[in-house]
Amino acid sequence: MEEVEIDVGAGEVSPELVSFALIAKAGEARSKAFAALEAAKKGDFDAADALMKESSASALEAHHAQTDLLVKEANGDHTPVDVLLVHAQDHLMTSMLARELISEIIEMRREVAGK
Repeated sequence: MEEVEIDVGAGEVSPELVSFALIAKAGEARSKAFAALEAAKKGDFDAADALMKESSASALEAHHAQTDLLVKEANGDHTPVDVLLVHAQDHLMTSMLARELISEIIEMRREVAGK
């Protein structure tokens, strides 16, 4: 997958680009987390841990973009909120929830497996 760099604070970035980048990074984080769950189901906890680490990196990039938007707003630089940005925020939040739950499921599987 091509690396998507999100730097809202670096200058003039269109709201659409920010939204698409948030969706891409949140989706990548979610996909990696589900891949980690599949690895854990097979008992491959090393792969699960590596995939959750990759998921965390993608989620962190998306979270930084969201934080940059909040900082811009706090500094008086309003970002227009449209359906696409709302959709992007929804992707981010559901991705974060999925990652939290998957992390717990992996830990339960690890305990059951005795590893």
